[in-house]
Amino acid sequence: MQITIAIPRPAADEHHEYYGAYIAKAPGDDLFEALRLTADSLLALVDGVGDSQALHRYAPGKWSVKEVLNHVVDSERVFGYRALAFAREDRAPLPGFDETAWTPAARSDRRPLAAIAGEFRAVRDATGWLFGSFDPDALVRRGEASECVFTVRALGWSIAGHTRHHETILRERYGLGG
Repeated sequence: MQITIAIPRPAADEHHEYYGAYIAKAPGDDLFEALRLTADSLLALVDGVGDSQALHRYAPGKWSVKEVLNHVVDSERVFGYRALAFAREDRAPLPGFDETAWTPAARSDRRPLAAIAGEFRAVRDATGWLFGSFDPDALVRRGEASECVFTVRALGWSIAGHTRHHETILRERYGLGG
């Protein structure tokens, strides 16, 4: 990926406060580094986890490790599309997505964990290319999704922070990595 500019953290008025919690979890001060670090860390965490262990749920009704990872992939695709639409000056408000409905519909537990991890790597690489294609004006364009206003760069930082959020859950609630 050719990186032409650094993408600093968004200001508080560039996103809904709910997403500020995700953005705060993203490491560093440059989006490309945050995307790289969070991808490498999450992939290292699930590397070597067997498919039977990846079916683990820390409590009844909670997602499996595979479902958590697939949710990260789905969310990144949605946030990436939102960033693309806003960068291209699409003014139509975008709908939310219901992760509680999407997760079982994905049937992630039927897939090898390595396949989901590979898909995550491919999507993250595409996210890097996407954000690398945006010029400074595109990065600060605003749009509406899930009845919230975001700038393009706030969506990128939300992707990185959302990944870190779920990595922390996998460590603390699922006992991975330790």
